Amino acid sequence: MENYDKKVLDLAMEAGRILLDAGAEIFRVEETMKRIAQSYGIEKFNSFVLSTGIFITAENDEGEIYASVKHIPIQSAKLHRIAAVNQLSREIAEGKYTLEEAVECLEQIKIMPGKRTITKMLAAGTGSGGFCYLLGGHLTDMLAAFLSGFLLYTIFFLVEKREKTTSKIVVNLIGGFSVSLFSVIFYNLGLGHTPGTILVGSLMPLVPGVSLVNAIRDFAEGNYIGGGVRFLDALMVGLGVSLGVGLTYILYFRLTGGIIL
Repeated sequence: MENYDKKVLDLAMEAGRILLDAGAEIFRVEETMKRIAQSYGIEKFNSFVLSTGIFITAENDEGEIYASVKHIPIQSAKLHRIAAVNQLSREIAEGKYTLEEAVECLEQIKIMPGKRTITKMLAAGTGSGGFCYLLGGHLTDMLAAFLSGFLLYTIFFLVEKREKTTSKIVVNLIGGFSVSLFSVIFYNLGLGHTPGTILVGSLMPLVPGVSLVNAIRDFAEGNYIGGGVRFLDALMVGLGVSLGVGLTYILYFRLTGGIIL
């Protein structure tokens, strides 16, 4: 297979890898790779995408076959990269980029930074406070939920800075434990009237909404394996959070003999 064809297929594979790593749906990954390959003249292109891997094959006019496999562990959602790769693939289909220009654009997308840490912290706090209000919380409850959500992402930031990767279950267990501990502390300090509402609002940033939505969309597209993996991943996140919350309440009961509702 010619060097040009290999570059095209490597580009398609890398675009698919970025999408899957960023949490894109299975059908989006397949459509994007096929669009890129066909835009640069590779008509006989096939892909098989799972939630944790991509398999592609292609054949040129001389009958030479190209095959490639990549393993992609499930990661947190990076919606800005999904949008960027999706837009790039459509512009490639419109003929706006040469192959070399497309490769350079994809390299820029790979290093595209996400939101600043302080922005994530404020967003988590605002979301927590907002959900607390929707659940009937008072202004003091909202403030406690805001602080809990803000501190939650502060802890996540510290965990992410560790050189050694931490298991997703452990991360969410720490998150559930921390946010429920903050809720209990603020309530005992007199900040808030309904600790249950504070806790539920503060837990909202931990809800795996993207994984659940993508699982449902994959099921709807007939990708039962991919949808099942994403759904199981969301369940494991929920399990970790639940264990963290339960551990906090058990410790609180053991230490004080009190029950928080």
